[in-house]
Amino acid sequence: MAKIPEEVFEIVKTLERRIGYTYRNKQYAINALVHSSFSNEHHNFAAKNNERLEFLGDAILDFVMSLMLYNNAKNFSEGEMSKLRALIVCEASLAACARKIGLGDLIMLGKGEEANGGRTRPSILSDAMEAIIGSIYLDGGIDEADGFIMHLLGDIYQKAVEGMLFMDYKTALQEELQKSGDVQIQYKLIESTGPDHAKIFKMSVYTNGKAIGTGVGKSKKDAEQMAAKAALEDMGITL
Repeated sequence: MAKIPEEVFEIVKTLERRIGYTYRNKQYAINALVHSSFSNEHHNFAAKNNERLEFLGDAILDFVMSLMLYNNAKNFSEGEMSKLRALIVCEASLAACARKIGLGDLIMLGKGEEANGGRTRPSILSDAMEAIIGSIYLDGGIDEADGFIMHLLGDIYQKAVEGMLFMDYKTALQEELQKSGDVQIQYKLIESTGPDHAKIFKMSVYTNGKAIGTGVGKSKKDAEQMAAKAALEDMGITL
């Protein structure tokens, strides 16, 4: 394999400053930042892509949040804790954390992915966050990974257990539908009723021209969320 360019180590230094962690083994950090599109275009690059680290980081994240909920959310049932954990560690939450530290600027992407807006794509950002968690665990152990996770997601965790974290059904639906590839999603107003100061809106969500859920709300945004919720429930997914 080719020698790692010096500019890659500069990227690692920037990552370390932004996340507040210094790697003993810089290779772990480099691997966490290599997207598969980059490794596919640079076969001789001296680092693997971040997919295996993402797998590990996902498991560690679930473990840390499960333990935190078990130890501190003593009034919640198993089902309630499962829903809270899913809410805390969802793609939208991780992508939001990635944006806060400007992670998109540091990920090594292939030219095609770069051109298609990969640096802002939630799936790529959240996957990279999980890869970083995995890399910190390998480099510094579970205590360092735990500290990083709570620093990263502590506020989201607190809001979730206090019932203040809003479930974004639209994002959840988009994530679910896009597992099978790119899907066109549209929300359309079906009707609005009532006086101007107390209107009720009815919206439907469509995929590829087919209605998959309908909901009502006091605003178009609320009605869209309820339509997405209905679509998820029709798919057997309850959040």
